[in-house]
Amino acid sequence: MVVVSKEEFDIGKIADSGQCFRLKRLEEGCFRAVAGNRWTELRERADTWVLDCSEEEFDGFWRDYFDLNTDYAAFRAAVSQKDAYLTAAAAYGTGIRILRQDPWEMLITFIISQRKNIPAIRACVETLCRRYGENLGPEYGFPSAAALAAAGEDGLRACALGYRAGYVLAAAQMAENGTLNLAALTELDDEALPETLMTVPGVGVKVASCVALFGYHRIAAFPRDVWINRVVRERYRGRFPLYRYKGFAGVMQQYLFYYARSGEPCAAI
Repeated sequence: MVVVSKEEFDIGKIADSGQCFRLKRLEEGCFRAVAGNRWTELRERADTWVLDCSEEEFDGFWRDYFDLNTDYAAFRAAVSQKDAYLTAAAAYGTGIRILRQDPWEMLITFIISQRKNIPAIRACVETLCRRYGENLGPEYGFPSAAALAAAGEDGLRACALGYRAGYVLAAAQMAENGTLNLAALTELDDEALPETLMTVPGVGVKVASCVALFGYHRIAAFPRDVWINRVVRERYRGRFPLYRYKGFAGVMQQYLFYYARSGEPCAAI
């Protein structure tokens, strides 16, 4: 067992922040995180989270996965006090951290995410994992490129992917035959990375930005979906001041996204 302070770490908020789809709420105060072929459970205590893993596994994987060595209070401190909306969003989103997730899993997940809401994305990803991932006991691992390529388009469509099945198959084939080397993309800068990701069929600006932010931890990325576009249009007259948050705009994006979807009266737009 490993104990982590709840200060600056709120697994419930992270689960609802739109960046991951295999962080499951099992019951009140209990979550299961599944990443690749690993999983752990987190249980809430008064002021801590208790992780069901060894210290060795925590230090070797989960500490980095949850980005626990990054100072998010410093990011919030950089928010302009003149920006009432972002100030409220950052305060409301305290505890959100940007997970360090697997690029392959993020590429496929965000291809699937197009024109789907969060529950539908979760359902598709879960079906994909159950049919083509490794059996881990209580969960299934995320399928490899080889497994998805072998599934074929019909097999992928049977996972409720719709037109996205062809895109997932193309990405799997590219990764399997070496046309797409996701590990090598870590060497690219923040501008070249999304441009290269967009060579994959079905990957546009938004998906590439999400993969950069959540799969490569490029926290300068600022993905724009319908929620963010609405906030920028109605709260910032079409221009969010990215220059103020150069190098970590993706953290601000998470605060804005979570706050806008919260339904809080002060967040109404």
